[in-house]
Amino acid sequence: MAKYFDVHPENPQPRTMTTVAESVRTGAVIAYPTDSCYALGCRMGNSEGLDRIRTIRQLDDRHHFTLVCQDFAQLGRLVQLDNTVFRAIRSATPGSYTFILPATKEVPRRLLHPKKKTVGVRIPDHVVVRSLLAELGEPLVSSTLLLPDEEEPLTQGWEIKDRLDHVVDAVLDSGDCGTEPTTVVDFSDGWAEIVRRGAGDVSRFE
Repeated sequence: MAKYFDVHPENPQPRTMTTVAESVRTGAVIAYPTDSCYALGCRMGNSEGLDRIRTIRQLDDRHHFTLVCQDFAQLGRLVQLDNTVFRAIRSATPGSYTFILPATKEVPRRLLHPKKKTVGVRIPDHVVVRSLLAELGEPLVSSTLLLPDEEEPLTQGWEIKDRLDHVVDAVLDSGDCGTEPTTVVDFSDGWAEIVRRGAGDVSRFE
């Protein structure tokens, strides 16, 4: 049965963040809010957690997971950035964007695109997940909480708890955070290619 945490949307309770971070460190899969819908997350080295997320969403091995980072110091250890790409991404973060970039050796192989050796990364603009990441001290492997055969992600914490009670370990509820996923921009070849138009403004990358 999943633990349910009612989190203040502007001032997340420190004790709650500590409890959730510790559960992630010990293998938990969580449902949590972001600035572009709810997501499923686990620790980067949690292979069992990845498999559980794949099962919940019925994803195949080609699915691109996202590494959700607290800041650029964290992000910079995971992906390769030249100065031009760094400036372009820096101007749009934190925000509702996912950037696809060549990965460094710190990223587990099973998280990489099998041919391009790339990974998705993002720095969200949402106080709850940023508070959690600060407490955790490492990225979350993340995937939008979009269930199989459904057109939109779940948006209510109580519904997530009700429907995923036996397949996730914790649900963080800080209110509705919308149904529009991130805008995805592929910088793996050194220039911006818009892969998906979502919550983030695409005009800066066109």
